[in-house]
Amino acid sequence: MAQLLIFTFIGIMWILILAGGGVLVTLVSKISVSGYGEPMDFFIASIIKAAIALVLVVFWVVVLSKLKNKIFQKQIKA
Repeated sequence: MAQLLIFTFIGIMWILILAGGGVLVTLVSKISVSGYGEPMDFFIASIIKAAIALVLVVFWVVVLSKLKNKIFQKQIKA
C-alpha cells in the first residue's frame, strides 16, 4: 500500500510537469505585446511570460507539497 501511494505521487508529479510544459509551450509562448516599439514589445512580453511561468511553478509546488503531506500522514498512521 505504501509503495502504491509513492508511485501515485510520482505519477501525479509527472502529469503536472507534462501538462505544465504543454500549457507553457502552447499558450504562454504565443503571448505578444505591440505598441511600445520592437525592443520594448519583446521585453514586456518576456516579463509577462516569466510571471505566468513563476505563478504556475508556485502552484505546482503547493499542490505537490500538500499531496506529499497527505501521503506521509497516511504512512505514519499505518
